Formats: sequence, structure tokens, C-alpha cells
Amino acid sequence: MKISILAFAIIVQSFCLVAQIQKSPVNLHGSLRVEGNQMVDKTGLPPQLRGISLSWSLWGGKKYYNPEVVAWLVRDFHINLLRASMGVQPKGGYLTNREEQMNLVTTVVDKAISEGIYVLIDWHDHNAELHLEESKAFFAIMAQKYAGVPNVIYEIYNEPARQSWELVKSYSVEVIKVIRQYDLANVIVVGSPHWDQDVDVAAADPITGFENLVYSFHFYASDPNHQEKLRAKAALAMERGIALFVTEWGVGESNGNGEFNLEKTERWMDWMEKNRLSWAVWNVTDKNETTALMLPGAPANGGWKSEQLSPGGRYMRDKLGKLNK
Repeated sequence: MKISILAFAIIVQSFCLVAQIQKSPVNLHGSLRVEGNQMVDKTGLPPQLRGISLSWSLWGGKKYYNPEVVAWLVRDFHINLLRASMGVQPKGGYLTNREEQMNLVTTVVDKAISEGIYVLIDWHDHNAELHLEESKAFFAIMAQKYAGVPNVIYEIYNEPARQSWELVKSYSVEVIKVIRQYDLANVIVVGSPHWDQDVDVAAADPITGFENLVYSFHFYASDPNHQEKLRAKAALAMERGIALFVTEWGVGESNGNGEFNLEKTERWMDWMEKNRLSWAVWNVTDKNETTALMLPGAPANGGWKSEQLSPGGRYMRDKLGKLNK
């Protein structure tokens, strides 16, 4: 039996695709859950996912919300986790441009699923308790669409700024109830007070009555206020029994700029490795900032050359390649 060169190429491509899916991070780790103070995979061990956060789905970061960028981050940066940071409150965000924002998020989430990596659906809001009904409606749609899809993780409150834990907890319980109507098991990330730093406060009075909850912990590696005292807060939270997920951290300082201190960054990286914590580094944008992974003008469809990456971008590309391969 003779087959054409084209038919043979299609067969080879199909076999390659099947092989790729079989060795994907989601195939390896399966559905995630929480046991005690750790997020674990199907084997009962911490998967320690390592990846990258897209920037706000607004302004300059919006152009990177496309399948080509997701594919490039998987192939070139070797990520096994992507965070889709949907802007909510600023002009053009979900509150004023719902359809566009939904399309941006679902486009990258669907591509992440097809690539076999995990993906955080992030309600990127600093005042989410003011938008409770909108958040509930959004996550009802997401939970119905992605219920039982092992790749998907729900992050329901990006960074509470100065809200009390009581207020954040009350908001979170209401959103969790909505998600659990449709998705009974996928992991949900709960925000923590003070820009996701006061995880020890949340751990003193954790949310009960629901399974598979983790708490977000954020830091900026070079920030002088984000050093030993902040690591001690996280250690206390884990001692108190809650699971942490570093859904955002950066190589610079908390304002997005500042220095890129290699020694401090390595110390934080070692700390996350020691504690087997999953993380997403901030962020995919070409803004002229320390924490931006690309330099101004980097193409919107991936394919970035080394000289188009910032120092932080080159560092993270190297680190992810070594850790995730």
C-alpha cells in the first residue's frame, strides 16, 4: 500500500501530538487537591508547578493574550503553569468590557489546556468585595465551562490591598459557594490581606467547610520589605495548617521597578524549592519595568530572541528551563 508524502507527514504529526500530550504536566500530575498544608497531585506529592503570569489583560499586556504566546512560553520557557490575569476595575476591564475580557481569558485558558499545562483564572482585582455579584457571575460561567478539567485553577481575588481578613473571607466564601455548585473539586485560590502577604492572619482563622482551598502568597524578591519577616509569615501560615500558592512574584520590587538583586532572588527561589511551592512569576509584558520579562517592542506573538528579553526575562527563561525540563 502506497501513501503520499503528505499523508505520511500527517501521521507522523499525529503521533508526535499524542506523545506530547502523554508527557504533558497535566498528564503527569493529574487533578490537584489539598492535603493538610500542601497542594498535591494524583500521587499525593506536591507537583511544584512553575510558570509565568500574563500581565493585566489591559494596556500593553493585552496584546499577549493569544495562543501563539502561550505556545511559545510552553516551548521556549518550559512553563507548566500559566496565569491569566483578567483586569476587572480599570477602564476597559471586565466591569466595562465584559465580552472582550471573557474572550481574552478563555482564549489563553483553552490554549493552555490544549498544551497540557495548568492555568490560573485570576480575578485580577484589588477591591473584589466591591464587585461581588460580578465576580460570582464570572466564576459561575468559568466553573460551568471548565468543571472537572484538571488543568484549571480558580484564583478568586488577586490582591486585597488594605481590606481586613474578615471582609476578604466573607467575599471568598460567597464566590466559593458559586464555584462549588458546578465544579466540586478543582483547586480554588483564596486571597490574603495586605497584597497577599498576611497569610499568617488568614491561617489563624481559615475558611472551613470546603475542600481544596489554597491561599495566595505574593512577594517581590528584591523589595527591602519582602525579606526574612515575610518568609516568616509564610512559614507560620504553613505551620498553622494552610496550603500556600505563590500566584505572583517578581524579580524586582513591589512597584514593578527597583533593582533586580540576584542574591535576594536566588534566596527566594531556594525557599520556594525547599517548601515545594508552586509559583507564577510576574509578568508577560514589554513595559519598561524591572519585572517585565520583555523589552519594549517585543513581538505580540512570541518568538522572542534573547536580546528582546529583559534581564529578568533571560534569568527566568534559564531558570524555568533548568527546573522544569
